[in-house]
Amino acid sequence: MDRKKLLLLAALASLIGLWFALDLGQYFTLEQAKAQQIALQDTIAQQPLVSSAVYFVLYVIVTALSLPGAAIMTLLGAALFGFWWSLLLVSFASTIGATLAFLFSRFILRDWVQSKFGHRLAPINAGIAKDGPIYLFTLRLIPVFPFFVVNLLMGLTPI
Repeated sequence: MDRKKLLLLAALASLIGLWFALDLGQYFTLEQAKAQQIALQDTIAQQPLVSSAVYFVLYVIVTALSLPGAAIMTLLGAALFGFWWSLLLVSFASTIGATLAFLFSRFILRDWVQSKFGHRLAPINAGIAKDGPIYLFTLRLIPVFPFFVVNLLMGLTPI
């Protein structure tokens, strides 16, 4: 693995480690949102664009790093911003975050995984190369496969 990939992997591992070391997940619970609901609503009412931007960036980060909390953030967004505005924010933020997770997986891990397990993955790679969009669409519809897993695994394939 070259130096750029190692630095990026170290940065990602550090961010994920900080998330868990600082227990930031405690702020992404329904109980916490309920306790802070009035303050959050006041902030959003006073600064709707800044609040939307902060929410958007946090959502992208949580999704890109495959951290727990995206489902809670989705519900929280609908409760605080209203259905239509949160739909717009979550749709774009989740797409950008998923794309970043995919690209991280592809850039950092794909060459290593393919060199290590390529002979075993050859049939899967052939199927993905031939019918990749169908595989991806099907995996997205099966709830047993979490989105973050699909994002990361698809980055390892030739799709």
